[in-house]
Amino acid sequence: MNLHINGRIWLETTSADSVERFMGIGRFELLEHIQQTGSINQAAKAMKMSYKRAWDLVHSMNTQAETPLVSTQTGGEKGGGAIVTEAGQKYLAYYRGLHERFQQFMAIELTELPA
Repeated sequence: MNLHINGRIWLETTSADSVERFMGIGRFELLEHIQQTGSINQAAKAMKMSYKRAWDLVHSMNTQAETPLVSTQTGGEKGGGAIVTEAGQKYLAYYRGLHERFQQFMAIELTELPA
């Protein structure tokens, strides 16, 4: 038998009546693409995602966080843009480390599987 261990890890926010996903691998990748392109639209295209879906995810993260993770600027001569804020960069760094530690955990657990 050729067994593997697989899993995903994400951060959630909780309130009195709900639990909402705050950050997972998809939102992490979206923030990375926004950071690289300076645009929610370009990030959405890179991920083969609709602009509306990308905007909804950014809005969700910004609403749940104490301070916004993405700041947007509208229109103008050269168009608008988006930047990952300092808070967003901190979450990117934290989630990247969390994901790496989770991958290490699964690799260790794989070595513990019975033969």
